[in-house]
Amino acid sequence: MAKRGEPVFVRNAHLPQQVEISAYGNGGFRFADMSHRGSLLSVPSGTYGWEPSCVDDITSDALGRVLEEAGEIEVLLIGTGSQLQPFSDAFKAPFRERGIMVDSMSTGAAVRTFNVLFSEKRAVAAAFLAVE
Repeated sequence: MAKRGEPVFVRNAHLPQQVEISAYGNGGFRFADMSHRGSLLSVPSGTYGWEPSCVDDITSDALGRVLEEAGEIEVLLIGTGSQLQPFSDAFKAPFRERGIMVDSMSTGAAVRTFNVLFSEKRAVAAAFLAVE
């Protein structure tokens, strides 16, 4: 654990599979008997630590992995924190062009919706901002 004033190094966290999210809050997530502090991205190739920490950080670049795996994804859920923050049609356009429907909602709602769609074996991806 870094002491006050020392740099904190974040490793590129990755679980090479998608899994249900068992809990969220306190700045992170629990899944597959593990915990992760910070935001999370779940795509068919796996579950990744995700850099964005607020809605303004969510860009098409931040979601590049979703676009890379577009052929395997029908729905992208974006958990925007404690409150719903809608995205413009212009933001959604590159995803729609690749056949991906984008739906934003609070992180809690996104986690619940993701778990349902994942359990139904739907082609779903999700980007979750961590919430306290």
